[in-house]
Amino acid sequence: MRDSVTVHMAASPEAIWAVVSDVTDVGRFSPETFGAEWLDGATGPAVGVRFRGHVNRNGWGLKYSTECRIIACEPGREFAFTVYAPGNLGLNTWRYQLVPAGDGTDVTESFELSRILPMRLYWLLAGWTRGRTNRRGMLETLERVKRFVENPS
Repeated sequence: MRDSVTVHMAASPEAIWAVVSDVTDVGRFSPETFGAEWLDGATGPAVGVRFRGHVNRNGWGLKYSTECRIIACEPGREFAFTVYAPGNLGLNTWRYQLVPAGDGTDVTESFELSRILPMRLYWLLAGWTRGRTNRRGMLETLERVKRFVENPS
C-alpha cells in the first residue's frame, strides 16, 4: 500500500524543496492535482499547517477537493503531508525526500495509504490499477519539477 519513485536533479536540495513545498503551485507539476490553497490564514509550509488540494482524478473528470495537513517540513530535506477524509480520517501520506548526490539531488516522491480497513479493501480491489497510476503520476511530477529547477527561465 505504498510506492516511491526517485529522480536525480541537477539542482540544490533547497531549490527543489522550495518548489515541492509550495502547494499553491502544484498544478504546474502534478498530472492530477490542479490547484491548492493554504487554510486557516497560513501563507506557507510548516508542520501542522493545513491546505486544500483540488484533484482531477485519473484525468477523466472526477474532480474533488481534499483537506491535507503537513506532517514533515524540513527545508532542503523533506516535505510530507497527509490527505484527510471528512471526520479527520487520514487516508494517504505523500512525501518528498531530498538527498544531495553528485552534481545535484536525488528526489524521492512516495505515497503510503493508511492501514485502516476501508483503505486496505480499496487497495485489495483497485490497488493494482491505482498503484500503477500513482507511480506514473509521481514520475511525471518529478520529471516536470526536474525540467523546472534545471531550467528555471
